[in-house]
Amino acid sequence: MSNLSRRKFLITAGATAAGTLIIHGCSSSSNTASNTTTSASPAASAVNVSAADTPEVTNATLGFIALTDSAPLIIALEKGMFAKYGMKDVKLAKQTSWATTRDNLVTGSQGGGIDGAHILSPIPYLMTTGKITDGKEVPMSILARLNLDAQAISISNAYKDLKLGLDSAPMKEELAKAKAGGKPKRFAVTFPGGNHDLFMRYWLSAGGIDPNKDASLIVIPPPQMVANMKEGQMEAFCVGEPWNARLVNQGIGYTAINTGEFWNSHPEKAFAMRTDWVDKNPKAAKALLMAVMEAQQWCDKAENKEEMVKIISKREYLKTDEKDILGRLQGKYDYGNGKVVENSPYAMKFWADGANSASYPYQSHDLWFVTEDMRWGYLPEGTDAKALVKKVNREDIWREAAKSLNVAAAEIPTSPSRGVETFFDGVKFDPENPEAYLKSLKIKAMKA
Repeated sequence: MSNLSRRKFLITAGATAAGTLIIHGCSSSSNTASNTTTSASPAASAVNVSAADTPEVTNATLGFIALTDSAPLIIALEKGMFAKYGMKDVKLAKQTSWATTRDNLVTGSQGGGIDGAHILSPIPYLMTTGKITDGKEVPMSILARLNLDAQAISISNAYKDLKLGLDSAPMKEELAKAKAGGKPKRFAVTFPGGNHDLFMRYWLSAGGIDPNKDASLIVIPPPQMVANMKEGQMEAFCVGEPWNARLVNQGIGYTAINTGEFWNSHPEKAFAMRTDWVDKNPKAAKALLMAVMEAQQWCDKAENKEEMVKIISKREYLKTDEKDILGRLQGKYDYGNGKVVENSPYAMKFWADGANSASYPYQSHDLWFVTEDMRWGYLPEGTDAKALVKKVNREDIWREAAKSLNVAAAEIPTSPSRGVETFFDGVKFDPENPEAYLKSLKIKAMKA
């Protein structure tokens, strides 16, 4: 099992568990976002579905965290897209941490929690198996991927001279000194076994650093990363935007790598629902998904970026300066160490990335997450990864929604696998043989 600081995790999760803000209703679908606490306008509440597809219910509560990649849910609400497909009573519930998101999903909306969420892709698997829910299995269904790329690993300015980038090896000597002195260096991630934890572990391991033995990994909620680094709580962190850009804008640290450099066009957040909710309300689940997919299409258009930022930067959503979001969203990357990239190929994608779909939930991508969670002991070594992925990943519902939205055939993947994936260090992951991938990795928590 990993050596993530459980005390730090419990302190952080406990301090943030009560901070859920419910954002009601639907706003007007006009270009200027109206107050999200107002009732739906007549235009927004018009149902755009056939009688046969009328949702079983019109309400759902969806969680999100203050991250740029939560935009599809926010836009679907603000632009009246949920109501367009019959879901006129959707509420967004702002979560303060991924632990809070998990806990509110376990509770469900009937108990004051949530029905679904913008979520780290591995969490539905860890919940379904009961690994992060005190042994209680809480089946989850992934309906879509919300985005590709555009997370980052950021480093404190105290280590600017190391000029860290794709290679983490220059940090080895610093870590060895700290470990010998009884004060191991701290690296922050957002949730044990989540995307950022796995990315951080891979990056360190590729440089010959064992994250379980050579460093101390701690858990910090995304919106708290910058403040904690400013206070010297960690040397590095891995998180989504806009918090990496904010760190640079405040002159506190620099970006070592955009995770797109780590793994080009990699999967990121997911849109997931409790499986019992999906099974009970299949038409409503499809309607929610159609709204999110339409919002993803809207978010991906260059002409909508500035308006999108004005909406999601508001207090009830990300609560940050527009400049912290817009630059990197448009592909303008100031790494904070003298490196500036215009038109980065690793900017966040919501709908498409060339021939890749950013919205379709490839099962092969989830298989990598599950395999890496086995690598680090978050899931048992003998887990039937492929069976688990097929249980949780509902790419079939995505296909149905895509057809109802008249998505072009060329934009609908023909296979649930994107094929062999190659990482920055040349290592390949073949979803047909994840066992071989695991055996090839030198540093891991599981038995050799």
